[in-house]
Amino acid sequence: MVNQDRVVDAFCQYVQISSPTKSEGDFAKFIIKELEALDADVYMDGAGEIVGSDAGNVIAKISGTVPGEAILFSCHMDTVSPGLNIKPIIKDGVIYSDGTTVLGGDNKAGIAAIIEAIRILKENNLPHGDIEIALSIYEEGGLHGAKNMDYSRITAKRAFVLDSGGDPGQIIIQGPAQDKLDVKVIGRPAHAGVAPEEGISAIMVAADAIKRMNLLRIDEETTANIGVIQGGSVTNIVTPEVSIQAEARSLDNTKLDKQSKHMVACFEAAAETFGAKVEIDLKRMYGAFKISESDPIVEVVKKACENISIKPYTASSGGGSDTNIFNTNGITAVNLGIGERKPHTLEEHLHIKDLVRTAELLVEIIKLHTAR
Repeated sequence: MVNQDRVVDAFCQYVQISSPTKSEGDFAKFIIKELEALDADVYMDGAGEIVGSDAGNVIAKISGTVPGEAILFSCHMDTVSPGLNIKPIIKDGVIYSDGTTVLGGDNKAGIAAIIEAIRILKENNLPHGDIEIALSIYEEGGLHGAKNMDYSRITAKRAFVLDSGGDPGQIIIQGPAQDKLDVKVIGRPAHAGVAPEEGISAIMVAADAIKRMNLLRIDEETTANIGVIQGGSVTNIVTPEVSIQAEARSLDNTKLDKQSKHMVACFEAAAETFGAKVEIDLKRMYGAFKISESDPIVEVVKKACENISIKPYTASSGGGSDTNIFNTNGITAVNLGIGERKPHTLEEHLHIKDLVRTAELLVEIIKLHTAR
């Protein structure tokens, strides 16, 4: 039922329209025309003005042909760097870039699958309820589009996010919360050769704080990392200031609270020991989610997979996605594997069979949802 040549051509066309984070405008204009050609009612919200992108989130609705509860499909439009002037190359059933950029399968493979699924519905006059589509901006680097989406435009209470690197059949039912810490350690400068004892080394304070911390793998659900340390300019001055960026994640919000408080306490204790000051900005970037194996949304995906001879399996994720944000906004959401291979690298690639299977899976999900 899926037109393989058409969905591959669409995907290759999409990735050649550059849409780096905060510059999704050209692609948004193009995909709006694609959606309107499928008789969708399309709206662009004002998130771009809030987060500094040249487009807002694209929210579309395909009116149902039969009564029923609406469902939502979602992807993000932005791609990571280097993502300008992508040149897709097909070899032995796999789509690559030319090796100088990412491919952009993260996340345009999902968008191509959604568009193909809607085309199949139209061509075959398949009955369906309302289908909503949310294509977000600025997902990479903070999920900012989803955080600022106009949810008044969405009526669906169940969402399928197409943004995981697992095989088609993967159902992400659990994802972590994340905290970010921006820390400034303030010491006191002094000449390192003449009177070092008059200074307070911000580097030493930071090192002492980090030495106190539990980091990396905390337990099976929790991780923490010091990602960036910046400070100092010359060797003959006791470094007066250091900036640190760190993060903590956990599948359990309570565990995350504990880990983040521990990291803050370590910085504060080190500063007190050395007589320094510390400024800490702690932000919850997104909350954790966990969907039951028996939830209807999981059961629908499993049944859809089985109907088209795909083996379904549930999994948890160590990273965040728009799925986290939908769940915190009252929309039960799962993230589906679509075969994004080696995303965020120059070796990113996509098997054509995975693109086709994803489109087939979406059609089957719509059929089952309509029947329910």
